Amino acid sequence: MAALPDADDGWLPGARRAPSPNHGPRPAGVQPWLVVLHSISLPPGEYGGPWIERLFTNTLDWDAHPYFQDIRGLEVSAHFLIRRDGECVQFVALDRRAWHAGRSSWQGHENCNDFSVGIELEGLEGDTFTDAQYAALAALLAALRPRLPALHAVAGHEHVAPGRKRDPGPGFDWARLIRLTGWPAAWFASKAPGQPPTQEKPGDMDRAGG
Repeated sequence: MAALPDADDGWLPGARRAPSPNHGPRPAGVQPWLVVLHSISLPPGEYGGPWIERLFTNTLDWDAHPYFQDIRGLEVSAHFLIRRDGECVQFVALDRRAWHAGRSSWQGHENCNDFSVGIELEGLEGDTFTDAQYAALAALLAALRPRLPALHAVAGHEHVAPGRKRDPGPGFDWARLIRLTGWPAAWFASKAPGQPPTQEKPGDMDRAGG
């Protein structure tokens, strides 16, 4: 993911497009200044299948796996997904409000969806992430900067919804991401290095438009 952003339509040419219907307008005059990092796997702990994209595009077969009954009818999205191999998929244009953070706040501002870009990492909270994902994430953040000049903060879902969410979790290496981006450490919610995988139960997903 090394391409520069397309300033015309809010879609990055270096990302594969998989448009989601789950989005809405940002509040008038609001420019995104926060990135919220998430982790997701469907079914939990299984990687590489089509299910995340189908969930975000409202095409998931709820009967394809028993776990899907627990999230039946869910309507969610993120702006981007970074797969385990580093592939970057974009679901929502940057000027639109994706449905990823739910009930949340950061630095005294409520409803993070209004002013954030949501990036999902294919993974499980408590598990580690791949070298390809860190490289792709750093490249994606670098590509966002020219498009989003107000951008100055990066947090996890666990930081904007503490006590309710735990992703991307202790396996995510914040210190590594800071080194890769070269951005000021003060922009990041955490400076902690990643930890070995632990046996954590996946958290529940946010509901539509939250």
